[in-house]
Amino acid sequence: MDVVAVLEARMDIVAADAAAARHLAAARDRDLADLGVKVDANRVAINALGEQTAAGFAEMRGKLDAAAAGPQRIVDLLTGLTPAKATSSSLLVVGAGP
Repeated sequence: MDVVAVLEARMDIVAADAAAARHLAAARDRDLADLGVKVDANRVAINALGEQTAAGFAEMRGKLDAAAAGPQRIVDLLTGLTPAKATSSSLLVVGAGP
């Protein structure tokens, strides 16, 4: 075999390797693009979940505040009762004997 034939054979191998490298690079680019789309979708989902959680906590806080308002009103009413304002019909004396 002469040198030119050897170089031509080697060029065919190099050309095939270059085509394979281009194919792999294109596949890698597609994979990275797909990964970017998935990351963006996950980010959107996580942000939406955070907003729903915050809204849920705010709703629960409102319900707990409303529930606490009733007992607080009773405390306020009882605190407002002083012996001067209390009458025998409005105040039950515990432990008073006959």
